Amino acid sequence: MTTFADPVPGGRPGDLRRVAALTADLAARDVRGVVLAYVDTAGVCRVKTIPTARLEAAVSWGVGMSPVFDTFLAGDSIVTTDVLGSPDGDLRLYPDLDQLVALAAQPGWAWAPVDRITQEGDRHPGCARTFLRRIVTDAAERHGLTFKAAVEIEWAMGLDSAPAGAFVPAVSGPAYGAIRQVELSDCTADLLTALAAQDVDVDQLHPEYAAGQFEVSVGALDPVAAADRSVLVRQTIRAVAGRHGLRVSFAPAVLAEGVGNGGHLHLSCWRDGVNLHADGDRRYGMTAEAESFAAGVLARLPALTAVTAPSPASYLRLQPSQWAGVFTAWGRETREAALRVITGTAGRRDQDANLEVKPVDLAANPYLALGCVIAAGLDGMGAGTSLPEEITGDPARYGPDEAAALGVRRLPRSLPQAVEEFRADPVLRQALGPVLADAVTAVRLGEAAAVSGLDDAGVAAAYRWTY
Repeated sequence: MTTFADPVPGGRPGDLRRVAALTADLAARDVRGVVLAYVDTAGVCRVKTIPTARLEAAVSWGVGMSPVFDTFLAGDSIVTTDVLGSPDGDLRLYPDLDQLVALAAQPGWAWAPVDRITQEGDRHPGCARTFLRRIVTDAAERHGLTFKAAVEIEWAMGLDSAPAGAFVPAVSGPAYGAIRQVELSDCTADLLTALAAQDVDVDQLHPEYAAGQFEVSVGALDPVAAADRSVLVRQTIRAVAGRHGLRVSFAPAVLAEGVGNGGHLHLSCWRDGVNLHADGDRRYGMTAEAESFAAGVLARLPALTAVTAPSPASYLRLQPSQWAGVFTAWGRETREAALRVITGTAGRRDQDANLEVKPVDLAANPYLALGCVIAAGLDGMGAGTSLPEEITGDPARYGPDEAAALGVRRLPRSLPQAVEEFRADPVLRQALGPVLADAVTAVRLGEAAAVSGLDDAGVAAAYRWTY
C-alpha cells in the first residue's frame, strides 16, 4: 500500500496515530537512523537522514531541504528556470510511513521515500512523487482505473579495487551464463536475503548480456509504490555489493560501446479487479481501452525519451539491434520493439498481460517516467486511438519507404533532440505542469552542455558512477 493523501503541516492523521509504535519497533531492532529519500529531476537519489527518535517530528512537521535540488545536474552543477534554481526558500520532506522499511544490508538504518510540500503546506509543483500520485489518483477518480507497475533493474558489478574511475568487471563468463552466477553466488544470495527481509518479492535474478551485468525483476505494485521499490532495490543492491568489495553502476552506458543498463517499465491498466490487457476482443486479448492506452504511449515515445532516457549516456545505450527499443514500433513479445505487448503464458494471462516500455534506463526519475507514460496512455485512451500495424523481428531492417509506411521512425539520437520533441508535446507538458516541465527541459539541456566536446568514452566515464 501507498499513502495517497498529501502530507500537511502537523502530519497526516493516520500517521500520527501510529508513528510512536513504529519508532519503538525500530528502536527495539537497534535502528538508529532513518534515510529520507527522493529522486531529483536528473535522476539522482538525494537523501537526508534523521535519528530514529526524530521520526515523529518528521512525520508531523517535515524535514527542511532546499528546492534548488530540482535543478541540480547529475554532476551537481545547478541550472535555473524562472522559478527554480535559486538559493532562496525551503521545502519540507514528509516520509511515507507505509513504505518505511528497516534496511537489511545497512544495519542500524531504515528507509522511507518522501513527499515534498512548501512551508505553507501546499504541494510542491516540482515534487516528482507527488506528480505521479496525482496522475494515479486522477485516473482512479475520473476513469475508475488502477495500474500495476514494475521497473526492471540492470546493473554492472565492478571491482572496488579498480583504478579510480575505471570499470573492471567483477565477473567473467558468457552472457546469461552459469559461470557468472557461480562466481558471484555469495553476493547474489545475500541480495536475495536482504530483499526478502524488506518484503520485496523477486521474480528473477540472473546474469545479463554485458560484462559484469546482472538483472533483477520484482513484483508489480501500484505505480507510486513501484517507483519507491525501484529506488529501494537499487539502494539495497549497492549496499550488498559494497559488503563484498564490489562497486555498482546503474548508468545507461558503463562503457562507450556495447549493451548498456536498462530500466524497462512494465505497466498494466485495471478496472474493478479486471486486467484490461487480457480477455478483450482486440489484438492479443487487449480490450479497446488497453489498445488505445498502448497506442497513446507509442505515439508519444519520441517526447517521452526526454524523461525516460534523460542522460547524455542514455543515447550511447539507445542503439539499433541491441534490444533497447529505439524505433516507434510495437509487437507481441518483440524485444526490439520500443513497446512490447506481453500476453503472458496460458493460464496466467488475466494476471500477467502487460506493456513493456523499453527505451527507459535507470538515469530516469522513476516517478516522472511512470507518470508521463501513464499520461500518454490516458491521452490515447481518451481519444480512442488504435495501434498501427504490428512489426516482427528487428525494425532496423526496414528501408526508409517501408519504415515510413509502417509509421516506424527512429527515436531521438541525442538528448537535445529529445528535448525538442518534449517541448513540442502539449500532453506531457500539461501533465507535468509548468514548473516540472521547465525543470525537465533545463536539466536536460544542462546535462548536454556539461559534456559537450566529450567523445563517447568521455560521456560514459562522466556518468559511470553517478547512477
